Amino acid sequence: MKSSLKWFAVLTTIVMLFILLGGALVTKTDSGMGCGRSWPLCNGQLIPDKITFELVIELSHRLVSGAGGFLVLILSYMSWRKIGHIREARFLSVLSFGFLLLQGLIGAAAVLWSQSDFVLALHFGISLISFASVFLLTLLIFEVDKKFEAEKLIVDKRMKFHIIGVLIFCLVVVYTGALVRHTESSLICKDWPLCVNDSLALPSNLYEWVQMGHRAMAGAIFIWVSYVAYIAKKYYKNQKVLYGGWIAAFILVFLQVIAGAFIIFSRQNLYIALAHALFIACFFGVMSYLMLLTSRSKKNALAKQKGNAAHTVKGQDEHDITPTIPAR
Repeated sequence: MKSSLKWFAVLTTIVMLFILLGGALVTKTDSGMGCGRSWPLCNGQLIPDKITFELVIELSHRLVSGAGGFLVLILSYMSWRKIGHIREARFLSVLSFGFLLLQGLIGAAAVLWSQSDFVLALHFGISLISFASVFLLTLLIFEVDKKFEAEKLIVDKRMKFHIIGVLIFCLVVVYTGALVRHTESSLICKDWPLCVNDSLALPSNLYEWVQMGHRAMAGAIFIWVSYVAYIAKKYYKNQKVLYGGWIAAFILVFLQVIAGAFIIFSRQNLYIALAHALFIACFFGVMSYLMLLTSRSKKNALAKQKGNAAHTVKGQDEHDITPTIPAR
């Protein structure tokens, strides 16, 4: 049963990734109204008679999202029963399905009623949290933390600050990136890294502010992650999960920045845009795993203190034993 649960978790994680990329594809191809103001039906029909490119994209995304919802619900139930003894399993089970349901409701509301770009930009971030929850459930099912000896990991205050801070700031970067897509500001600035490389002038309109605001946020998180990766390499190399996690985070955020630049250079190539979404999803997954391990740090520290105390008491008891000298 455990083996089947593992592969079911992998399948669900892959489907969740397709949902995430499908949402980005819908936005990039401007296919949100591919089925008209009709949900869950498409143009009021179960099987549409007039097929367009936008309809195929939107309908495919709805079908994959619906299938993903059933998979996540089943995975949540199975995880609750099989690994419910793990502290985070039940919380992640509820979180994964809850945020996927919320994502679907926002998507439906966007179709049935007009929503502002600032509300629609929340959609990708909500999908990201749902994906990360399923991803973490999968790691728990595969017992990845045991392979890294995560039960011995103790995260100090400095590293804890960076993990929590980068994870929260990542959501801000994601939101601004989604806002760029929804306000159609992707190509408002023709150059990179500045809006106009020959000019240091401030943005002149809302669209330029949205685009350059996102670039500033992306640059800030790249510098932050680079700094922490350096700290991890210098001081935490003996803690493999922290060291490896931050190196992976650095590689992913670097690829994210490069993909963002090439979106401008390629004039919004669709494949590069989807890679851009893929890199941020993987980055958020890595940071979420580090956050999960950080949440266990206090418990690990207490367990270590108890172990040291027990070892000290045992050593004292052995020292206090006076050897008996037999009477002559």
